[in-house]
Amino acid sequence: MALAKVLLLALTSLATTTLADVRQYDFTVGWVDRNPDGQHERRVMGINGQWPIPAIYATVGDQVVVNLKNELGDRPCSLHFHGLYMNGTSHMDGVAQSTQCPVPANSSFTYSFNVTQPGTYWYHSHVDGQYPDGLRGPLIVHDPENPYADQFDEELVLTLSDWYHDEMPGLISSFLSVTNPTGAEPVPNSALMNDTQNLQIPVEPNKTFFMRIINIAGFAAQYFWIEGHTFRIIEVDGIYHKPLEADMIYVTAAQRYGILLTTKNDSSENFAIVGAMDQDLFDVVPDGLNPNVTSYLVYNTEASLPNATFVDEFKPFDDILLEPTDELALFEDPILSYTVDVKMDNLKDGVNYAFFNDVTFVRPKVPTLYTVLTSGNLSTDPTVYGINTHPLVLDHNQVVEIVLNNHDPGKHPFHLHGHDFQVLARGDDDSGDWDSEALSNGTVTYPATPMRRDTLLVRPNGHFVIRFRSDNPGVWLFHCHIEWHVDSGLTLTVVEAPLQLQQQLAGKIPEDHYDACRAEGMPYEGNAAGNTVNLLDTQGMNMSPGLLPTGFTPRGIVALTFSIVAGLLGVAVIVWYGLSEITPTEQEREESKIDALAKSSGIVEVTGVNAAEVDTKGKAGHGNARPV
Repeated sequence: MALAKVLLLALTSLATTTLADVRQYDFTVGWVDRNPDGQHERRVMGINGQWPIPAIYATVGDQVVVNLKNELGDRPCSLHFHGLYMNGTSHMDGVAQSTQCPVPANSSFTYSFNVTQPGTYWYHSHVDGQYPDGLRGPLIVHDPENPYADQFDEELVLTLSDWYHDEMPGLISSFLSVTNPTGAEPVPNSALMNDTQNLQIPVEPNKTFFMRIINIAGFAAQYFWIEGHTFRIIEVDGIYHKPLEADMIYVTAAQRYGILLTTKNDSSENFAIVGAMDQDLFDVVPDGLNPNVTSYLVYNTEASLPNATFVDEFKPFDDILLEPTDELALFEDPILSYTVDVKMDNLKDGVNYAFFNDVTFVRPKVPTLYTVLTSGNLSTDPTVYGINTHPLVLDHNQVVEIVLNNHDPGKHPFHLHGHDFQVLARGDDDSGDWDSEALSNGTVTYPATPMRRDTLLVRPNGHFVIRFRSDNPGVWLFHCHIEWHVDSGLTLTVVEAPLQLQQQLAGKIPEDHYDACRAEGMPYEGNAAGNTVNLLDTQGMNMSPGLLPTGFTPRGIVALTFSIVAGLLGVAVIVWYGLSEITPTEQEREESKIDALAKSSGIVEVTGVNAAEVDTKGKAGHGNARPV
């Protein structure tokens, strides 16, 4: 029942052995059948026969060991520990084709790393967009020095997510298709909390709960609120912040919030906990979609469970107002300021892709970390990593600034592996590109102690400015955490302090890394193309399709595609009738029928990309149309 499920995430850990500071987890990943929204049973990726999958718990200073066995049978997998810096163990970040080869079916792999930071995190597969199929769960690091420890009585973990009735491989195939030239993302079938609906959380009056809220969705952000209650935000993405009161928050995919919720002083009624998917992200809202999920604070088991109240307008708390408790001052002016422009566009194959600075990410033949480790002094040359990994090579211990301009009318949550970052500025909807003169003319003032987190939303046609220090040698991704946009290429690779990384990891890569590559038939030496002789020769590397011919638009691609299909159908109809036996007395009637069928098949003369008029009933953009 739903009541039991809230206790499952908060209390159940699968640590099979706890030896001093070692937390060992033995995870066998395999298929199980589940029906979390009560509408459709399907197979999902579980662990040890369980789903939702178990949480990982640790305490600052622990060593975490995860022994992974892949029994999915028909596909590889990996585990990425989202938000953990992996200091000194970047080879354990779990990103297929960046820090490792994927773990093949019927194979095993061990992740081992020290936990150096407290906070609210999660873990998930980082292979082929598969975590929305179920391989996603909380990762909680407790803090013996939690500055708010004396302010709460109990701790709760609450995940928000979206849910699809279809498996990801088929959805990705239809998404990245010439028949979807506008790049409209598949819309979830349901919203979930703790991977269920109608969750009941028993509470007592006059108690304070530390509630850890994690959005483990593949796509949808959620507005989150608890009717009749306010709460204090004390943590975002693992970073403690000074308490600020809120009654609603906006939680993008991959973001986490820690809040202090104090219950009322009587138990006469119960209250709805509401998660509402942000429908602005959806190109079209399907008929019958319920975008909300409701859980309950249950004060009184004898009282009724209320329906959620309709909300006229969403007014969430602005996270940029937060100030870290450690009062880390604004980093000095950056050694490197890197501007990335985001856009969505079609390439030669007619598919809609996502781009940073006109580069769409394509996975290299050799995982980037292994290229670092086998390229000597050339590891500082971006050439060896391949054009389509979009490599950003950083020196050690420099202040780095990323200016991101969103040229897409959609919202995007961007996540940086291996770091948190200071948020210096963020533009509103349609604020346009960052104005480089904003500081000098007084239009913008940077905060003295900026809010910090590892996943940040950019507004439609807006921008943001972030800074971090390159003090963690490794191969780290910077990407949109909407899974569809990862699949379509909205990723760049941060190659941080490669020479120091070579020294740090010399002789430390476990053999199961290389075993995974061998089993998958993937090279693990040389440049992005697997060339070990001339590392600056990247011929044969994986690349994106070429540019679309000038003048083609998404509407034109649709028109041309359907015109070709219609033409073929029309020809088929004519051939079929031509082969039929027609009596002289039927001739006139059959000729008329052929003409009508050809017209209904839509045969047109194509003289340009706009020659065929097609109503796409959508938009040429990503996640930004108002719901219809």
